[in-house]
Amino acid sequence: MKQIATGSMDSCVMIWNMKPQMRAYRFVGHKDAVTSVQFSPSGHLVASASRDKTVRLWVPSVRGESTVFRAHTGTIRSVCFSSDGQSLVTSSDDKTVKVWAVHRQKFLFSLSQHINWVRCARFSPDGRLIISASDDKTIKIWDKTSRECIHSFYEHEGFVTCADFHPSGTCVAAASTDSSVKVWDIRNTKLLQHYQVHSAAVNGLSFHPSGNYLITASSDSTLKVLDLVEGRLLYTLHGHQAQATCVAFSRSGDFFASGGSDEQVMVWKTNFDVADYREVLRVQKNNRIVDCPTAVDPHSAPSHADPCLETVDAHKPRLGATSRNHDQTLEVPSESCTMPLSSSIQHPAEGGGSSALTSTLEHIVGQLNVLTQTVAILEQRLTLTEDKLKECIDNQQRITLRLQPRD
Repeated sequence: MKQIATGSMDSCVMIWNMKPQMRAYRFVGHKDAVTSVQFSPSGHLVASASRDKTVRLWVPSVRGESTVFRAHTGTIRSVCFSSDGQSLVTSSDDKTVKVWAVHRQKFLFSLSQHINWVRCARFSPDGRLIISASDDKTIKIWDKTSRECIHSFYEHEGFVTCADFHPSGTCVAAASTDSSVKVWDIRNTKLLQHYQVHSAAVNGLSFHPSGNYLITASSDSTLKVLDLVEGRLLYTLHGHQAQATCVAFSRSGDFFASGGSDEQVMVWKTNFDVADYREVLRVQKNNRIVDCPTAVDPHSAPSHADPCLETVDAHKPRLGATSRNHDQTLEVPSESCTMPLSSSIQHPAEGGGSSALTSTLEHIVGQLNVLTQTVAILEQRLTLTEDKLKECIDNQQRITLRLQPRD
């Protein structure tokens, strides 16, 4: 990741070169605030969406040439490339999701079942499905080929601000102004996890490429790192002085970038797995990289970290979006520090004591795994019980309404 793309209320798109002493590119063309940006999978194009109702495709070079796409009749809230780079999907305040052919520069079709502004739309990893999130408080899953909505989720109490697919393509996550983050399995449409860890609206989220972690950005000015394997909050990251409006992992997962209404872009270095006790011990025979999360409704207390980070004085007056060039490796300047996201366990010295200590730790790890699996099963059973109870209450209410005397 050598470049980061950002958009802002100042109507400009910025391409930040992360190598020292390399200047940023400032692209001017939009007539109103830039709400979303994304690099193409190849890194040769940048797409931007704007309140001026247009999408622009930029070549991230000094010349800053762009092509304009027009079809929406309202503010465009998000833009996203398909994994093959052949298609774009956009969402808008005109209540539609639109799909475009990139190389033909042509509008293809609309998806039109939302009844309020559509805040976000994303392709699935295989490009067959599209997820959309709306102010009508729903998340919809669409089949790109048939252009039909195959399922809608209604569980959020507030506007749904963003949604995305898990890297496996089997799960989706969504965030809302009700300060919650929820994860569903789209194969059986079941709610898997419900996180209520922020104190204000959640504005953005991004899956780690491993699928094990989810990071969120909130109006409470914090970023939260969620462990999807254990179903709990790992870390609360403080850095922004105002609302954190967006966050995105690099393709390798080694870095993530966040933007906020404090006019700053922050680049963070991760070490989620480096200091993982399972890797240090090398005794975990089955890697717990999830196909889909399994725990439900964690309520862990926030943890705090004080990471070193790279801060870029960004657009004025407010950042609207952030993205990254996936195909490059970011070379961080030497003064940057590694984020202390987890404690490091040193390898024990060679000898008899080493073997005894390793054996003890293996036993502890095994017991922890058993406890985790037991809690997950209990939580799943509790969820099933709650569903049955809700169904009984709904049936009782319907019966009561039928038995009420009519005038």
